[in-house]
Amino acid sequence: MDVREELSVKIAGEVVLSSKPAATLKKWREVFGITQKELASVLGVSTSVISDYESGRRRSPGVAVVRRIVEALISIDEQRGSKVLRAYERMLGNEIKTDAILDIREFATPMRASELVDIVAGEVVANRELLDKHIYGYTVLDSPRAILELSAEEFLKIYGLTSERALVFTRVSSGRSPFIAIRVSTIKPGLVVLHGLKSVDELGVKIAEKERIPVILSHHRSSEDLIRELRRKTS
Repeated sequence: MDVREELSVKIAGEVVLSSKPAATLKKWREVFGITQKELASVLGVSTSVISDYESGRRRSPGVAVVRRIVEALISIDEQRGSKVLRAYERMLGNEIKTDAILDIREFATPMRASELVDIVAGEVVANRELLDKHIYGYTVLDSPRAILELSAEEFLKIYGLTSERALVFTRVSSGRSPFIAIRVSTIKPGLVVLHGLKSVDELGVKIAEKERIPVILSHHRSSEDLIRELRRKTS
């Protein structure tokens, strides 16, 4: 099974088996960065049909319709340079053999960045006005290990299928190092969560503001508690 087919099966299976197929369809369209109008054009239907499917106003599509939608999403991605396909291929590549990554998952349905504030028992310290964006997954990192052990290529793998995810750094000493790593990276996360701090280094805040990345301080007692609460949103 090639990468294209494997991703197709993954998406179709997730939609068909989801308890919220409408929201799952919308999530995948947004992961691909495709508008309802673009998808409708390829499928030869009106934009309202896609809107009705994603809002739940129209009965959930059967397997045949889901297959057509998935095929359209991937075809459009290929026409644009296969950004999502290449990201998925990176995920399927050799696993990063490091203890720096504590957990990496995709949310069952997209959620607003603002919803994560409560999930991580958090306090917003930068760019509160940007918390309306959608977040599609998270990666939890042991901050000292990630900074010291991950190569530039490995750092790209922590983003999964989309950069619009939360990067969660644990065992943070000042909050400066994670933002310096993000500053020099070509891909930026949708949100940063820092665990283990009472306040963020001033330079870290300035970098976050420059890069327009919301920052949340998590006050969970332990990283295990933090991961447990995040995992509840992936099932």
